[in-house]
Amino acid sequence: MQSPPSLWWSQIESTSPRHSLRGDVDVDVAIVGGGYTGLWTARELLRRDPHLRVCVLESQICGFGASGRNGGWVSALFPAPAASVIERYGLDSYTRQRLLLQEAVATLGNAAREEDIECDFVQGGTLSFARSPLQEVRARDYVADNADHGVDEEDLRWIEPAELKKFAWLDGARGAVYSPHCARIQPARLVRGLANAIEHRGATIYENTPVTKILRGNSSRRAQAMTLHGTVRADYVVRATEGFTPTMPGQRRNVVPLYSLMIATSPLPEAWWAQYGFDTFPTFSDERHLLVYGQRTADNRLAFGGRGSPYHFGSTVEPRYDANTAVFSQLSSSLRELFPTLDLDVTHRWGGPLAMPRSKFPFVTVDHDSGMASAGGYTGDGVTLSYVCANALADLIVTPGVPTPHSSLPFVHSHVQRWEVEPLRWLGINAGIALATWADHHETIHGRTSRASALLTRLMGA
Repeated sequence: MQSPPSLWWSQIESTSPRHSLRGDVDVDVAIVGGGYTGLWTARELLRRDPHLRVCVLESQICGFGASGRNGGWVSALFPAPAASVIERYGLDSYTRQRLLLQEAVATLGNAAREEDIECDFVQGGTLSFARSPLQEVRARDYVADNADHGVDEEDLRWIEPAELKKFAWLDGARGAVYSPHCARIQPARLVRGLANAIEHRGATIYENTPVTKILRGNSSRRAQAMTLHGTVRADYVVRATEGFTPTMPGQRRNVVPLYSLMIATSPLPEAWWAQYGFDTFPTFSDERHLLVYGQRTADNRLAFGGRGSPYHFGSTVEPRYDANTAVFSQLSSSLRELFPTLDLDVTHRWGGPLAMPRSKFPFVTVDHDSGMASAGGYTGDGVTLSYVCANALADLIVTPGVPTPHSSLPFVHSHVQRWEVEPLRWLGINAGIALATWADHHETIHGRTSRASALLTRLMGA
């Protein structure tokens, strides 16, 4: 069964695969995975040292995974709560990380422009609507907690309904949390443009080339990425496989593949948009427990996604999991709830896996002795984080031992906590999804916080 085509891929003119690997190759850096992490890493390596021999090994075609299917948010969001970052690394490290992520939104857009990538990048900020008294309490508490951590109003604030209508509007909105640090993109155009850009810089891309095994280097041999039709020997092998990481040997417990699904409408007339605004193209969500996310696309569609698909036993990744009729139906219902006047015409339905570490902290690792390197674990916030982590990888490989803002991020070289063995992780993750669903249902029906909500807060650490 093939994955259902996304709206984003339907707008790509050419998806013809590049040549696959045939025979053995020697390079300086081999990158396993042709998504954002792998391609940004190749770009940043060659930007720092144009003489490096860099190749990318992609099992399908570049952008096949989450990089070509995501919600198109270039955001400053970090998957772990601020309190967890501060508890682990301290307030100063948290602040450095937050400011770098905020700057990275615009920097990523500038990098795309430098490479002549047209990906509909518009930095219109992001809105999280509060649509009930309980959601308003959560939203205001979130803003207050961030203020306690040193976040200024210019970076995050509560917007009252009167001002909110200047940005965008949803029926029943009591206000919203607003941050300017988010941009909307067409994600497949970014990833396909990046692939072309690194080729222009001198990298080689092998598509339809699954890596079956990665071997550590040592004093007598270089690191190796092995495929069915050849082996790549390199000083460094970078694993950049994100949601497909559990399919690789020995990686099943390092991250779990969570599925996020999306739908998109047909283009909506300007008269309809006049009711709701979104003229500056802010991305949007609301304060429910089970995450939803959306954007107004460049061709005036609504692209809308969310969680709710189950975790599959054994960290299994299969194309058939990219579609879930019940979740697609729930997304359609949620969209009608947010936009009651919408004459819903869904033209595209798709989905795919993202990677969640046990700690919810992403990782960047480089071992100079073995030549092993990796980055990932973005839990759905990977559009910006992949760019940031790629810069960290490039710094660590090209200028080892020289601290930089990226290589000094607190989560770089942090320990990757492994997930519990089955069936514990299947029970725990799916219980969390069920709790979030039940908590939202209880609040809608009864108008008060449920025990499920309190338990979910403790489980998620937020």
